[in-house]
Amino acid sequence: MIKFRTVRWKNFLSTGNTFTEIKLDKSYSTLIVGENGAGKSTILDAICFALFGKPFRNINKPQLVNSINSKNTLVELQFDVGRKSYVIRRGIKPAIFEIMCDDSLLNQDSASRDYQKILEEQILKLNYKSFTQIVILGSASFTPFMQLPPSHRREIIEDILDIQIFTVMNTVLKDKISAIKDNLKQLENQIDLGKQRARIQQEYIKKLEDDNQKRSAEAELRMTDLKGNIAGLQVTVTNLTTEFGSLEESVTDSDDMVERKSEFNRLLKELMARIRKAQDEIVFYQEHDNCPTCAQSLPPDLKETTIHKHTHRIEEVETAIITLRDKIDAIDQRLEQISEIKSRMADIQSEIVLTNSEIIASQNFLNKIQQDTANDEDSLKLLAQEKAKLKEIAKEVVSLNETKTQVNEDRYYHEAAAALLKDTGIKTKIIRQYLPVINKLVNKYLASMDFFVSFELDETFREVIRSRHRDDFSYASFSEGEKQRIDLALLFTWRTIAKMKNSAATNLLILDEVFDSSLDNNGTDYVMNLLNTLGEETNVFVISHKGDQLFDKFRSVIRFEKYQNYSQIKLS
Repeated sequence: MIKFRTVRWKNFLSTGNTFTEIKLDKSYSTLIVGENGAGKSTILDAICFALFGKPFRNINKPQLVNSINSKNTLVELQFDVGRKSYVIRRGIKPAIFEIMCDDSLLNQDSASRDYQKILEEQILKLNYKSFTQIVILGSASFTPFMQLPPSHRREIIEDILDIQIFTVMNTVLKDKISAIKDNLKQLENQIDLGKQRARIQQEYIKKLEDDNQKRSAEAELRMTDLKGNIAGLQVTVTNLTTEFGSLEESVTDSDDMVERKSEFNRLLKELMARIRKAQDEIVFYQEHDNCPTCAQSLPPDLKETTIHKHTHRIEEVETAIITLRDKIDAIDQRLEQISEIKSRMADIQSEIVLTNSEIIASQNFLNKIQQDTANDEDSLKLLAQEKAKLKEIAKEVVSLNETKTQVNEDRYYHEAAAALLKDTGIKTKIIRQYLPVINKLVNKYLASMDFFVSFELDETFREVIRSRHRDDFSYASFSEGEKQRIDLALLFTWRTIAKMKNSAATNLLILDEVFDSSLDNNGTDYVMNLLNTLGEETNVFVISHKGDQLFDKFRSVIRFEKYQNYSQIKLS
């Protein structure tokens, strides 16, 4: 049960910057009076604004801000639900929306709309329509139950009977069914993709098999050609090597020739030096008659003998030089032959190197082909692996088909459950059980107000009204006073059902100008009698212009007045 404790507001409509506060649980019957525009009905707008973010009357939200102060609009509402105490603070300029539970602020990470959803679905378990049908009966923008379309009537009754959970469950089921349909579509796409993968895999395996056969035949032909080419090149290398060996043996005296030439050249230099020395001696004896050392004269015969001896020696040396030069020329001829042979040997070595390089290249190519041929085993392994992959793809497609079958089965059960949770399903059965109770209570309250008709709501929440003399009635057929009695009867009925269900039960009941419109004196007495039967647990607030006629019928009276353009409670 919701136990409303206190509501207070400031800078709200015609209220100033000082809080106007009303204790909602102080008295079981309170009369609120005041002149037109004094702010009597502001309590309705304040409570609805605090709970639902919108006023009870048809007022735009910006117009709720006091037009003089133009800011700091704030409404605070305190109530209990079970053992928990709540305070709601909602304001404009600045925007405020806070829910305190046992002095702790509820998590505000969610969006404002989600925060409101938490308030309505988890705390109040009432939405705006249901709240106004159970707590408030007004003459302003209030739409009586009987003037609502059948779909809105159903929402209110479902709230009161606490069977909105089935609507929530149905919404959840719809989401699940939608998710299942998406899952089925995804599974079908995956199955199609799996089949396509299997087809591609089969084509790939066929290509591998064809490539293996073609590659094997080409490799055999290439290896035969390469082996023949390598054999021919090896013969060439052998021949070149033999020739190189023969040439190498023919130049074994190369070093000896070089040494002999060097020795002969040394000897030649020595012989040339002897000739120059002898020539110098001859010139000396020819040009000098005295010894330059001892100054003695040189005898002519000595000079002649010495000149003859050196001349003879020069002739001998020149003969030796001629012989030596002949030998050097012979060695040079041999060294030229050796150079030509070595040049040929170098050419042969180059040919051998090039031929060996060609052999190596051909052998490497042959090895590669042989390796590729050996790798055919790897190709076979690859082929086996790809065939295994094909089997895995097939298993995956089979598994997806099995999953699809299971998901289709889940979809069947979810759709069956959704059918039960529709308005025509389990909710209708529950409503059928409560309709006789609802109709009985409505007729009871109508009789209490001296309005004897047979009122009945059918399963579509359309009214069937019969009287003793007329059987064709509708709500619109009655006078305004009779309509108001029906509205009151329904209001009391909803409160009784809510109390029975303990779902939307509340201590608060507010009647706005109900006694000022179409009720006659007898109707007023009947309503007061009904209000007096509600008990001490219900706190009734009646807003009325008929203060003089109703003062003695209420335990408490609150009077609103205007002072300097601000609405306030007049203290007595």
